[in-house]
Amino acid sequence: MIDRSNNHRAILASAAAVVILLAFVPGFFGEYAVAALRDALAFALLAVSLDFLWGKTGLLSFGHAAFFGAGAYGVGVISVKTGLDPAIASWVGLAVGVGIAAVLSFVVGYFLIFGGVRGPYFTIVTLALAVISGHIVVGWGEVTGGDAGLIGIHALHVPSASGAVPLSGAGQYWLVLGVLTACTGGIWWLCRGRYGQVLQAMQDNELRARALGHNTAANMLVVFVASAAIAALGGGLYGASVGFVAPDAVGTILSVQAIVWVAIGGRGTLAGPILATVLVIWLEQRISSIDTRIWPLVIGALFILSVFVFPDGILARFKVLLRGQREKRGAK
Repeated sequence: MIDRSNNHRAILASAAAVVILLAFVPGFFGEYAVAALRDALAFALLAVSLDFLWGKTGLLSFGHAAFFGAGAYGVGVISVKTGLDPAIASWVGLAVGVGIAAVLSFVVGYFLIFGGVRGPYFTIVTLALAVISGHIVVGWGEVTGGDAGLIGIHALHVPSASGAVPLSGAGQYWLVLGVLTACTGGIWWLCRGRYGQVLQAMQDNELRARALGHNTAANMLVVFVASAAIAALGGGLYGASVGFVAPDAVGTILSVQAIVWVAIGGRGTLAGPILATVLVIWLEQRISSIDTRIWPLVIGALFILSVFVFPDGILARFKVLLRGQREKRGAK
């Protein structure tokens, strides 16, 4: 019989060790490497949010980048267009972006989920959401900056003895790492108990879960809104960190990339999509520096490889290999 308490302790210990190691990155690497990893971790928030929805409820959203973009453009518009004090502009924009994503996901999710839209139909409608969001960003140029985007977004400020000061590069990195850790840990804690069992039952057989007395539509809507808010949080942190936002932060391309990250990492594993996001972005930067035309072929090959070689994701494949090594050592 598996000792679940020991298993949970092992997971927490491993996660804590990884987070501690990542926290020391600014002390050993240059500014460029730290900024690149910070951006990858911000995109990992998008991957985790999609994994929360897709991996725990079975609902695949093709429009999750719309929520990421809402966070990024919320920070950008409030920071650049309103003339607010830089000390508070980005924080206000972050709250606005997350709020817009939450309201939008609630409205869209309510009509879809309570209307019985599931499976590929849900995916198609959310794809339309991504397409519409992209057109709004490009067409509403006087607010969003159009194709050129918004430049000059204020960094997030923190209090100090001499007043509010912008976060340093290391500070931005630690903030993104802390938010990603908190969101991932919160989802893991929430889903490891009874609520996770309810979500799993809904994913296995929604009709049976409903017959057992669970309000499946309400639970799905809560997860959808929460995942959208997490995605927007990642977008807002990304926009405030890099100082600009462009239309590629919203729309179908980023949505597809997020799906690839989750598929390669392992749907429902939470840690797998984070690992896959960092690895894929790192690989994209290396390959694109050689020839930008090669990368679309590589990402397509990676996705096909993940389907046929490790359909459960690289993390599950790693666990299988690790278990095999342990069994070999035990046999000796």
